[in-house]
Amino acid sequence: MQIISKDREIYDAVIVGSGATGGWVAKTLAESGMQVALLEAGHRTTEAEFTEHLRPYDLKYRGQSPEIARNRPIQSMKYACRESNFEWFVDDIRNPYTYPQDKPFQWTRGRQLGGRSLTWARQSYRLSPLDFSAASHDGYGENWPVTYEEMVPYYETVERYVGISGEPLGLMQFPDSIMQPPMAMTCGEEHFKREVNARFDRNVTIGRTAILTKPLNGRQPCHYCGPCEHGCITHSYFSSVWTTVADAEMSGNCKVLTDAVVSHVTSDKGTGLADGVAYYDRLTRAPRKIRAKIVVLSASTLESTRILLNSGDGFCNSSGALGHYVMDHMYGGVSGVLPVKESKRWAGPPQRPNGLYLPRYLNVERPHTNGMIRGFGAQMRNSSSYGSPAAIAAIRGFGADFKRAVHDSDSYWRFSLGTSSECLARYENYVKLDPHVKDAWGIPALHMNVTWSDNEMRLFNYSADAGEEMLLAAGAQDIRKITTPRWPGGATHEVGTARMGNDPRKSVLNKWNQAHDVKNLFVTDGGAFVTIGCVNPTLTMMALARRASEYLVEAAKRGELA
Repeated sequence: MQIISKDREIYDAVIVGSGATGGWVAKTLAESGMQVALLEAGHRTTEAEFTEHLRPYDLKYRGQSPEIARNRPIQSMKYACRESNFEWFVDDIRNPYTYPQDKPFQWTRGRQLGGRSLTWARQSYRLSPLDFSAASHDGYGENWPVTYEEMVPYYETVERYVGISGEPLGLMQFPDSIMQPPMAMTCGEEHFKREVNARFDRNVTIGRTAILTKPLNGRQPCHYCGPCEHGCITHSYFSSVWTTVADAEMSGNCKVLTDAVVSHVTSDKGTGLADGVAYYDRLTRAPRKIRAKIVVLSASTLESTRILLNSGDGFCNSSGALGHYVMDHMYGGVSGVLPVKESKRWAGPPQRPNGLYLPRYLNVERPHTNGMIRGFGAQMRNSSSYGSPAAIAAIRGFGADFKRAVHDSDSYWRFSLGTSSECLARYENYVKLDPHVKDAWGIPALHMNVTWSDNEMRLFNYSADAGEEMLLAAGAQDIRKITTPRWPGGATHEVGTARMGNDPRKSVLNKWNQAHDVKNLFVTDGGAFVTIGCVNPTLTMMALARRASEYLVEAAKRGELA
């Protein structure tokens, strides 16, 4: 790559990625007084792009845009990618990756200011002491180099700022957060919770979500319009653009550079330290370089790893662990029709943007069950058939008679229990550079080699059986099981490819997210994970990013990164 343009300024730090973690790094560093450049591969997001109040009939193709099928065959596999917001997901043709024919992988990506924090599911849970020391519990893999107790202050900082709604349960394996009041359950959900908690001594609860139920820092409570992944005019759900990134810019110490597609980290040949990053202008494809004393990668797990792999043979990889230990959650589940009817049927907004959650209960007191280790959680939702596209499609008629038939049609509540099983960290699950495929800017693409292990498949089947058992206890009928798991990557929870650890021979980063091999390089996204647990990882990613950023600031003051 020939660098044709260099920024004359040398920043204290350059941060690649403006999503959930990059925003926290930018906010922390800029508010400490450091001069920061924040690079984003896509455009600057504005509120004019929000479509949360549009209905399908407001859209040109009524929600069936051929643009999505043509240019986003992978992205459109994600429920959140729709005609109204598909530009918040990458063009798969311009951003390719590869995988063996018998090992498919689903990589969901967003390139715009805010990244995937615009379209994430917002479920926010802490990893537990059991997750941070899983190897000590069951003998598999490695413990994290940081304990749950060390992480608590950073979880609390993030939770107070983000705003997490939910209810406390007091469970060791499902630690309580600092929370706003919980959202209310439907009558069907209350029925399920009552029956399951009583019969099985389990703990069905409302989901803990990064959506406000009371005002916080100028953001307003959720008004239940429903599709958060389309944007939020009241900023009730957390995304980095109008929170952490805005704070960083407000400090006067953060310069945001959009349309900057980073290819690799650049290094000083004399010292071996990172001295900036090289990138392409997204629109003109002109190659550029930005210089900095410290480099922070927060581009998302696989993208940060791709940048490191593109930075030179063996760069940050004396351990041989870079790109390995890919983890994601294995999704499965079961559904059934509950014996609960609506008192007043309604098909439009308001719609609560949250579901229920069943915390892990398997292998909490003991290390394994019939040789199966770790556990699963479940996210649940109860929805009415009334007004659904499938129910309406089954009704014959036209005009007034058709409308009357829809209004008078029978309806039922289908309760869906979606399980999320822990994936083990395995060296043989890896990503590498594809020697033959490049993206639209000439940057080598990733090749994925990821499969589910026997332990994940056993958890998948066990959790489906457990879900069926709970639905039967709640009186459900017409029970349907998911028999085939999603592809790896399907949960959009990919982590682990630049794992942290105390031993440089077995890990890429130390306990501060700092590269063992290059002391002024940090990776502050999901790449650092050692285990994935069975809860959504974003809250932990943000807490780790905050922790690493505070360490970085103090280490820079002491001159330890030069």
